[in-house]
Amino acid sequence: MPATNYRAAGLAVATVGACLTIFAAAAGAESAEPAPVPERTAISLRSTLGVHWGTDNEHEPRSGLSLTKLYLADYALRHGDAASSSTDRELAERMIRYSDDAAAALMAARYPRAIDEIAAEYRLTETHAGPDWGSASTSTADMAGFLENKLRTDPSSPLFEWMASAGSTAADGTEQDWGTARLPAVLGTKWGWSDIGEPEVASASYGPGFAVTAHTRGTAAEQTADVLDAIPAMAHQLLGTH
Repeated sequence: MPATNYRAAGLAVATVGACLTIFAAAAGAESAEPAPVPERTAISLRSTLGVHWGTDNEHEPRSGLSLTKLYLADYALRHGDAASSSTDRELAERMIRYSDDAAAALMAARYPRAIDEIAAEYRLTETHAGPDWGSASTSTADMAGFLENKLRTDPSSPLFEWMASAGSTAADGTEQDWGTARLPAVLGTKWGWSDIGEPEVASASYGPGFAVTAHTRGTAAEQTADVLDAIPAMAHQLLGTH
């Protein structure tokens, strides 16, 4: 390995190490007793240093909500029609920063197999397309694994830039401010929610060397509470592994 790669690897470890310290401080103490996460919420945490943590239900396929826009956007950016790359990029940015459903519908019409193709490429065994982009399913484990993979192999992806500059208000007027976005050291987030039936929300975030995803059959406030209550468990796993 060239010396420059050694330096890059050392920097990555130091960055993640700093992140672990922040998690520990947020947990209150390394010995903090982890609070149980209600079954309504599934949470998954992955780090580029090999940490895998999740609730018992992290592999349960649930409604992908607007998190599946990340899969759509990634496919279009890397495998889309080069002749329409500016259109794809514009639609992708609207989907990620403002969770624009109209942009997602246009993108899905252009690339109807995008979600299944991404699931196959990244080996997301709990991710499946539906009749339309909004009916796709995924698990928090799949989404966190996808983002962690991108952090390792494609850290310059525009997805991360757009997640970091997400609008405070989505295209439909929803405030984007809950769930994993409230965790320490988070740099960017994509949110999802249902406009039909009982409340259902999701969030997926990344930080220095880690990705974390949550899905709640409940409200945004309930997800935030569940995610914050899980900080000691996440900190314990991160610190215990490294």
